[in-house]
Amino acid sequence: MRLLAELVQPFLLALATISAVGWLAGCTVGPNYVRPTVEVPGAYKENAGWQVAQPQDATLRGNWWEMFNEPQLNAFEEQVDISNQNVALAEAQYRQARALVQQARAAYFPTVTIGASLNNSSQPSSTRISNSSSGRKAPTLFAMAVDASWEIDVWGRIRRLVESSQASAQASAADLENARLSARTELAQDYFQLRTLDTQKQLLDASIVEFQRSLELTNNRYASGVVSRADVLQAQTQLKTTQAQAIDVGVQRAQFEHAIALLIGKPASVVSISAAPLAMTIVPPPIPLGVPSEVLERRPDIAATERQVVAANAQIGVALAAYYPTVSLGATGGFQSTSLSQWISAPSRLWSVGPAISETVFDGGLRAGLTEQARGVYDGTVASYRETVLTAFKEVEDNLAALRILESEAQVQDEAVKAAQQSVTVFTNQYKAGITSYLEVVTAQTAALTNERTAATILGNRMNAAVLLIKALGGGWNVAQLP
Repeated sequence: MRLLAELVQPFLLALATISAVGWLAGCTVGPNYVRPTVEVPGAYKENAGWQVAQPQDATLRGNWWEMFNEPQLNAFEEQVDISNQNVALAEAQYRQARALVQQARAAYFPTVTIGASLNNSSQPSSTRISNSSSGRKAPTLFAMAVDASWEIDVWGRIRRLVESSQASAQASAADLENARLSARTELAQDYFQLRTLDTQKQLLDASIVEFQRSLELTNNRYASGVVSRADVLQAQTQLKTTQAQAIDVGVQRAQFEHAIALLIGKPASVVSISAAPLAMTIVPPPIPLGVPSEVLERRPDIAATERQVVAANAQIGVALAAYYPTVSLGATGGFQSTSLSQWISAPSRLWSVGPAISETVFDGGLRAGLTEQARGVYDGTVASYRETVLTAFKEVEDNLAALRILESEAQVQDEAVKAAQQSVTVFTNQYKAGITSYLEVVTAQTAALTNERTAATILGNRMNAAVLLIKALGGGWNVAQLP
């Protein structure tokens, strides 16, 4: 027990010295972080006249995609976290960033090593003294020692490194959330594009049935000698053109189906999605907006760039700390003996402890260059942060405008569809009565189909704009969720 106390004594002395110096190490060089200022509008310009979710102070929460009441979409969205490879990549990068924080924090503590050695040597005969016992080898030396070294963070270099690493890890966590949000919104967009194409296909198939009937009518009238063969050819051309358009929709639909497979982490060959046209009566769900200043707290990409500013600011402190001396403490304790039997004993005990200080007196401008580089990186991250904030406001305004304008366009387009359908009925009856030519019927039918397809496209665009607005608002995420 006494032997152990004697061995620990130098380390207790070292720890006392460390505590005394550490108490004095209250200085942290470098600028303390202050969030960069950005211009935040008081309200959204494009919000006027658009339906806002009630209550108005509500925010997006939970699984936002469930607002659309699409069970198939809900099932796909649940697979994003599990199987999407971009999300998996972002998650792995976040774990790397956390490991870097652990590495940086390790510098707070001493490094302790232990080692043992056995050394046997002899002098060459040319260096021996003539009256010495030249025929004998030097005794075998047995040694075992515990070494401890610790850099005292007097100027805050290590604290700034840890601060930078922690901010980088938080930025990586925000990047992970942004990857999830991007994958989920892209999946929702692809889903509604696919459903829009299903609606287009449904319209084309219905028109093909009508055009086949018109062709039969024209053939019968031609056989009766009422119309010329030109009317038959016009009817055939219209039918075949529409059939070709219906086939072409299949190409685009297949591509969106394959894109969905990629987003849920499945091979395109194993994913098949049944056709389910959008009901032309559905509308995008009301989306809670909040105020513009809340976007700064809701969007993960803004949080990521803001945390990068924190990390860059801390790196300035790291660079400035290089101008100050490095203070460290070292301690060694152990046993050394020429006798194996007396190796681990009090007479064989050895120890040393003491501080060290070093300062670079000339580096050819290296530290100045590193400091200037750190300041430049900081200025760059500030600009990136402000650009991200401005982009966020732009995206919200873009999609608010899109939803408002598309709503008005949809109302007018619905009236155009009704008028075109009435026009088909009128010209068909006139053709049967022999008042008009079949060309006018073809023109009316083509206009009706075009207007119906345009209405379906507008509906798809409205659903996509709603998804993009949700993305622009952060998808229900909040900066308070950062680790």
